[in-house]
Amino acid sequence: MICGSEKNSYFKSQNLKILGQGKLNGIVEISGAKNSALVLMAASLLTNERITLENVPRLTDIEKMGHILKYLGVNLVDKNNKLEIDSKNVSITEELPYELVNGLRASFFCIGALLSKFGKAKVPLPGGCNIGSRPIDEHINGLKALGAEIIIKKGIVVAKIKEKKNKLHGTHIKLKCPSVGATETLIMAASLAEGRTTIENAAREPEIQDLCQMLNKMGARIYDSGKEKIIIDGVNKLVGCAHKVIPDRIEAGTFLIAAAATGSSITISPVIPNHLEAVTNKLQESGSKITIKGNSITIKGKEIRGVNIDTAPFPGFPTDLQAPFTALMTIANGESKITETIFENRMNHIHLLNKMGASIKLNKNVAHIKGVKTIKGMDLVGSDLRSSAALIIAGIIAKGNSKIYGLEHLDRGYENFESKLKMLGIKITREFNKRSFTEKEYKITSDPEDIPKRRAA
Repeated sequence: MICGSEKNSYFKSQNLKILGQGKLNGIVEISGAKNSALVLMAASLLTNERITLENVPRLTDIEKMGHILKYLGVNLVDKNNKLEIDSKNVSITEELPYELVNGLRASFFCIGALLSKFGKAKVPLPGGCNIGSRPIDEHINGLKALGAEIIIKKGIVVAKIKEKKNKLHGTHIKLKCPSVGATETLIMAASLAEGRTTIENAAREPEIQDLCQMLNKMGARIYDSGKEKIIIDGVNKLVGCAHKVIPDRIEAGTFLIAAAATGSSITISPVIPNHLEAVTNKLQESGSKITIKGNSITIKGKEIRGVNIDTAPFPGFPTDLQAPFTALMTIANGESKITETIFENRMNHIHLLNKMGASIKLNKNVAHIKGVKTIKGMDLVGSDLRSSAALIIAGIIAKGNSKIYGLEHLDRGYENFESKLKMLGIKITREFNKRSFTEKEYKITSDPEDIPKRRAA
């Protein structure tokens, strides 16, 4: 893996070249869910026995988490899309280095497993996409309620169990908001705690249900995952198991949106259809025909109508598909309104779509869109994972050629994205330039206000 300044130079010298006004046709295989695989890798720290994860996507985020586990002493064997994880020799004498966890928010999820298993943990504050404030208060308050003493000093979270017997204790936790990360952290911590823990206002995302399913295979006693109240009866020990990662609903939704935007017909498989219900409902409302058969979904894109969406925690419309859906709405008939309710800084793609010819007015986190007949191809830089996917969809529907930079974001969350698009008939090529760009050249479309700023929620 390329790190530091060398990594920056590497990614600045790559782009995706897209010939616009393409059509998709065929079947696309959906990879395993990134957001599930990452937390399952963290959960493997809870046992000394082997965990085998199947259907793990090959992504830079997965690679980063692998480096973190190896640093802790995990023996990790990567066999294509299968990971064999042996945590029996894990050591926590030092905190994780900043350079390992920087840019990977999921690295913080290790704190719940390490604290519950070893009685202490040192983890740097998390990184990730600059899409706004994602505080860890819910993680910290929940761990304190379970009996942890936590100090944050110079960007390092130092946690230890106060009790002499070195075990967390079951308790009642009510989250202020249904945070996915906090719910996952606290489930892992409570799995080896003494007694019963209840988590109210818990997140209900499929990735949390996948975590609970694997933990129960390991011997945990978790009830009602997927509901607003989760119950965990702590056990003394967890064992190894084999588990298959669920399909990535965000990747699946991205391909469905791309097909709708181009008036195309494709089939995606394997998927779990009810994970995508909010998305397929909106695609149907906007004019596409959706057919569900078993673990596959077929979409036939037709005339696009403007619709309104509000992002929401599962089972609502996922924030991770807000940017791609916005790209779809740029060429819809009529007007639409996109409201981002989860992150306050997840509209970085709006000004880029406008530069392509879209007609979007942004008021805080509400985008008012008037559909246009066509948008034009441009050279653009994606600022985060999902905005990069949105720009690629925009490039596919645009008139003319586009070059999309910022592939370090895209490669975090989409496995073989351009290869899959190419198999569906899109003329798309990853270009490796002989030289890296200067910072000025790299910011082809960037204005000072484009730089993401974090603020309190």
